Amino acid sequence: MKRELILKKCDHCGAMVEVMQDCQCADCGLICCGKPMRTIQSNSVDAAFEKHVPTYRRIENQLLVTVNHVMDEDHYIEWVALVTDNRVGKKFLQPGNSAEVLFPYVPNGTLYAYCNKHGLWKKEIEQ
Repeated sequence: MKRELILKKCDHCGAMVEVMQDCQCADCGLICCGKPMRTIQSNSVDAAFEKHVPTYRRIENQLLVTVNHVMDEDHYIEWVALVTDNRVGKKFLQPGNSAEVLFPYVPNGTLYAYCNKHGLWKKEIEQ
């Protein structure tokens, strides 16, 4: 089974946590500000697809990951992650810099990009 990135977010204060293994019980979950945290679903298709979904290019034993997105103070890609069956790598980005990172090449991984306004986006790495 392929590993997925599980994120929970508080709709009140904006706190976000990464969950290593999600609970499967009926009436439990993470609480923040007195309310259950919402699971963030990743997007992969949308009208703004080309501006959010990470793309990649393999350069020898590395992946150059880019997101065709503005990097303004109020609207930017906060981080990019590479998730495999046994590893999660994440690089945080800053407004004003390019939305581009290098990861070691790993086949069959999944790339994620998080936009501070439009949420989580993903792209499967093909062989």
